[in-house]
Amino acid sequence: MHRLFCRGVAAAAVAGLLPGAEAMAHGFAGDRFFPATILTDDPFVADEASLPTITLNPTQSDGSRELGIGSDLSMLITPSWDFTLSSQWQHIRSPGLPTVTGFGGLTTGTQYQLFINAPHEAMALAAMDVTWANTGNLSVGAPDFTTLSPTFDFGKGFGDLPDSLPWLRPFALTGNLSLNFPTKTESMGVLNPNSVFYGFAVEYSIPYLQDEVRDLGLGAPFNRMIPLVEFALTSPFNRGYSGTTTGTVQPGVIWAGQYFQVGAEMIVPTNSLSGHGIGGVVQLHFYLDDLFPNSIGRPISQW
Repeated sequence: MHRLFCRGVAAAAVAGLLPGAEAMAHGFAGDRFFPATILTDDPFVADEASLPTITLNPTQSDGSRELGIGSDLSMLITPSWDFTLSSQWQHIRSPGLPTVTGFGGLTTGTQYQLFINAPHEAMALAAMDVTWANTGNLSVGAPDFTTLSPTFDFGKGFGDLPDSLPWLRPFALTGNLSLNFPTKTESMGVLNPNSVFYGFAVEYSIPYLQDEVRDLGLGAPFNRMIPLVEFALTSPFNRGYSGTTTGTVQPGVIWAGQYFQVGAEMIVPTNSLSGHGIGGVVQLHFYLDDLFPNSIGRPISQW
């Protein structure tokens, strides 16, 4: 299944290398464009694909280091409802142990757009993600149990602030909240806790600044850049894992064109449980609705 998915989006990867000047179609609430963030989920449904997302995580407390190459796909069923598919190939090197590689668990999901408020540059969606048991290599941490994750995602631009605060209007905030429910309380002698995931991204849109506030005369590539900082934490809350919150802070930048975007972020662990040192992530992301508006970039149904 992983190979079929990668081949299915390969055509988008090639076509997405075409040059583009402006982001169009999905991710808009009024004049506000929300880019697809790397760490946290997007607050909009869309036809889109990320291939690849390359992540080098900080070093863990046991000295291990993980490199991941991920891919994900989102396809519209209707203009307000989509399904998602994601997986990641992992390479883990630990001191004194053989290197292990393989796919993590396969995750599928469905999302419904609750609202888009153009005047206030706001949007939100509800989602359900499922990470499936026995769909990856157990040696790289793929689970032998299924996890259900109901999720709420939101986005809010500050373009509706008064004209007396012009330099604040390009700011935007996106975020998500999800609960994770494993279907097995214990696997191979290890307890599987329930947990809450909460993350958000603070963005400053240079395109919004130049188009809606004040044209600073910035040329390519700076006129399409969106600096941002993402934060995400996971907090188990039962089965003996309370107080073991882990997370990262990820400052970076996204360049958004008409057909694709490129993003890069540092990965900074929030505490010793999350690792030490610095990691990094880069992502190439395609807007399938702009690339293929008459085929796979269209909803299956207009209902």
